[in-house]
Amino acid sequence: MSKKSIFMVLVGLVVGISLIYTFTGTTDPELYQESITAERERQFKFLKYNLDSPLEEEQKDELDSLDFYPIDPEYKVRARLVPVENRRILEIPMTDGSLERYIRHSYAEFDLRGKGLKLLLLQAEDETDRRNFFLAFADETSGDETYGGGRYLNLRQDGQSSITIDFNLAFNPYCAYNPDFACPIPPRENILDIAIRAGEKNYDK
Repeated sequence: MSKKSIFMVLVGLVVGISLIYTFTGTTDPELYQESITAERERQFKFLKYNLDSPLEEEQKDELDSLDFYPIDPEYKVRARLVPVENRRILEIPMTDGSLERYIRHSYAEFDLRGKGLKLLLLQAEDETDRRNFFLAFADETSGDETYGGGRYLNLRQDGQSSITIDFNLAFNPYCAYNPDFACPIPPRENILDIAIRAGEKNYDK
């Protein structure tokens, strides 16, 4: 599977999430919990049953569940979008030593648990919908409770100058399950000095 195909599959995994947010938000706690739980179940079924899953057949047979942190609405934040000055192409190192090109598009600025944070949002060079962004990040749980290579979020701009980031939906890259896959490494701007205890935990082989 090509890197472009892998990226498109990842986008497909979360294509419905923005619509869920549009209609549910966090105003109804029960509905919010149900929406996140449903997305996690869909992620599990993809990994276990889909032909494009990164898991080997033996791994699929042994996979009974994925490990997640408890759903915590506090980790769903509204961020201010700050465009990057002089946007340029950034070559992101991949886990196999190759490089993949992304546009340094915007910073997402927000507060989480009383701490101001800023994350770099990337955009695929061939992205046709300019509202779609890719976020790769690592935090103090990386390499211990979560995958050492960081975790991902596919985001969609849902405000004129703002975007919703829900770390409860953070997921592992394919290389967390299978080292034969090449995955983007989070840029230095997105190495956080706090623990993001939300989303998917490390895959237990």
